[in-house]
Amino acid sequence: MKRTSVEPACPPPDERIDLRPVEGEAADAELAQLAKAIGHPVRVKLLRILLARQRCVCGELVDELPLAQSTVSQHLKVLKDARLIRGEIEGPRTCYCLEPRTLRRLRALIGAL
Repeated sequence: MKRTSVEPACPPPDERIDLRPVEGEAADAELAQLAKAIGHPVRVKLLRILLARQRCVCGELVDELPLAQSTVSQHLKVLKDARLIRGEIEGPRTCYCLEPRTLRRLRALIGAL
């Protein structure tokens, strides 16, 4: 799909390798924080939508869910605070994208259990 100049897009993801330990107190606290962020079915659904679409404007996400815009925005805030997604403001719209580095970190932390 060719992007137009008015179509929002997220900046390139951080591709650096994460060399932090996957065990220990700090890793356990990080895993607990990430698990809490994905601990609601709506937030899991939002991650799946963003994975399928690669990027999405908040209004498009609201259209996918049977929830009010304010509720969707609150779930997006939780995911953004946990750095699972990025939100870039472009004019009157906010474009959301997955944060692959954090998702890789989550996989590594779960894999170390």
